[in-house]
Amino acid sequence: MRRIYKFYGIQIDLWPYRLKNLRGAIMMDSLGASIMLAKSLPTDPLIFTMAHELKHFLTDKELASTYCHTENMGDPIEIGAEIFAAELIFPEQDFSAGLKNYGVKKGECTPEDIVRLKHETKTTLSYQGLCKHAERLRFADKEVFDNVKFVKLEEKMYGVPIYKQDWFKKRRGR
Repeated sequence: MRRIYKFYGIQIDLWPYRLKNLRGAIMMDSLGASIMLAKSLPTDPLIFTMAHELKHFLTDKELASTYCHTENMGDPIEIGAEIFAAELIFPEQDFSAGLKNYGVKKGECTPEDIVRLKHETKTTLSYQGLCKHAERLRFADKEVFDNVKFVKLEEKMYGVPIYKQDWFKKRRGR
């Protein structure tokens, strides 16, 4: 994402704090484009937010600035940015090919298949985004993923990451 931003001359401003319900913002003026990101965002949401704001840069320049927060997620412009970001990060064609390589047929995708796909491809698209791909492409119904704790499932399937293990936390002084 940083290389894409550099290509377009988009300045990244990392803010040291999170603003309530604000996921990101882009400002465009005569000096160019600048995106605001919370410095504390974990990698996956950070990359998604960068892709989301890139859509605004490419297609919504007439708005001059866009603030993306939870209250305006029903806005068609915001929905378009969400779809753009998901497709940029993990295209539906690659998603379908990945599931088919595992032998998953339409209507048969399980939460375990989603965890396996995310783990093995190392995609930064969130579990929620992957589930939306599965639903949209008819690999599964929405109900299949209701109430699934994907991080716990991932830890059950692949083990607890080192940074979450007690010995590591003690060594790091946490």
